[in-house]
Amino acid sequence: MPRATLHQRHDSLERALQLFWRKGFHATSLKDLERALDMRPGSIYATFGSKDRLFQEALERYARLALAELERTLNAHDSPLTGLAAYLRRLGGLCDQELPNRACMLVKSLLELGEREQAAWRKAEELLAGMEKRFIDRFSAAQQVGELDSRLDPSRLGRRLQAEVIGLRAFAQRDVDSAVVHDLAEDMALSLEALRIDAVSFSQ
Repeated sequence: MPRATLHQRHDSLERALQLFWRKGFHATSLKDLERALDMRPGSIYATFGSKDRLFQEALERYARLALAELERTLNAHDSPLTGLAAYLRRLGGLCDQELPNRACMLVKSLLELGEREQAAWRKAEELLAGMEKRFIDRFSAAQQVGELDSRLDPSRLGRRLQAEVIGLRAFAQRDVDSAVVHDLAEDMALSLEALRIDAVSFSQ
């Protein structure tokens, strides 16, 4: 595919992502996509196949960007638990950012999609499972370096962290001050840091 055409496709996909994230799958009409992508229906179908397929690609792009942000934060810290706590603190700034929606696009899609959109629903579920696995892997790494009690279950901790992240992003949808969201994220981060063996020993 020519470089210019590939760039245009990526640009169109990013615009579709922003639109779907803001309005959702059902509320986004073909006319909305035509305007946002500056493409005729025939060109949209020729490039992406269908609205459903375009939506799935947008989900994949969203997850890829979210995972890249998570990895950048985690890799900036030698301690696995400190990295996860830093990620929570970054999420505390949700209300300070210009986003189409503060809720996670994957979770938003799971709640919206029905039986007629099973392929897209499975895609959202698959991508969420991938994020959960990254959390679990990080807790496992914390055990391997000796900063997390070996008796704790990394899978359970990973699922709990994902539930906290989902809850925080949903809470940020409310009409609340940014400081409130920051405080909640800080409380979650401190709770996670308290799992460190050295933190437990020091508190005793």
